Amino acid sequence: MLSWARAWRLPYGGLELSGVCFSRAPVAPSSSGHRGAEPRSVPLSYTLLDGEAARPALVFLHGLFGCKTNFKSIAKALAQQTGRRVLTVDARNHGDSPHSPDMSYEAMSQDLQDLLSQLGLGPCVLIGHSMGGKTAMFLALQRPELVERLIAVDISPVNTTSSSDFPAYMAAMKTIDIPDKVSRSSARKLADKQLSSLIQDVAVRQFLLTNLVEVDGRFVWRVNLDALAQHVDEILAFPPRQESYPGPTLFLLGGNSDFVLPSHHPEIRRLFPVAQIQTVPDAGHWIHADRPQDFMAAIRGFLA
Repeated sequence: MLSWARAWRLPYGGLELSGVCFSRAPVAPSSSGHRGAEPRSVPLSYTLLDGEAARPALVFLHGLFGCKTNFKSIAKALAQQTGRRVLTVDARNHGDSPHSPDMSYEAMSQDLQDLLSQLGLGPCVLIGHSMGGKTAMFLALQRPELVERLIAVDISPVNTTSSSDFPAYMAAMKTIDIPDKVSRSSARKLADKQLSSLIQDVAVRQFLLTNLVEVDGRFVWRVNLDALAQHVDEILAFPPRQESYPGPTLFLLGGNSDFVLPSHHPEIRRLFPVAQIQTVPDAGHWIHADRPQDFMAAIRGFLA
């Protein structure tokens, strides 16, 4: 039967169903567990495309249930169009990065700080979608010297519980029951059918199913559903901050999405006083999948 606490290899890539995430996901030791203690970082899996070292690199952070290959085609295109280095990253408990019981933004920020230091990529342009956007915002507020400019994709620095179906997605994923030693196509069809009773949106189901992988004849979820379910309220919230980020900031919103509401704008302006807010028409929450050309054009325009 399907086990949802383990996950390793990905035969598909994010929303665009292309690219490959390989390697086993080790389990990282937990930190002390005391609030206020420095979170223990994990070594993130990443892909780095080469470019001009003199210009700030573009760093892409995916959202909940995603992986670095969500931005594979976009990263290649922007590396060619801008001549910059482009880094795509798997967050902890996602993709090929290690599993950990800690899913706090403090921990995810520390993971990224350590990776940027390791690769010598600061200051960089941080581009984060959804959960990745909150990680990017948190890092920019913590360590503004590491962020040359910031793009938050369809997310804001407030609690997004009211606009998110992610808890329902997790509950649906936990119910999946697939017999051992069935073919990959059969497993995906079975999982899709079981998810369809709880998740009507075909595109969302296909996105979630990119996390269904085969290990030793058994199908498992690659994401660490245990940790994600335990910390979903923390993931949907945003840590309270008093400092602001003075650098150039773009909030890029999907015209068909309700993740960022006008009521969020005062907090956006408080924390990011020079922020621009731009809407991509006919795009939902996953702007980079719905309108990739408009998404890239907005990034290029912001960099100009």
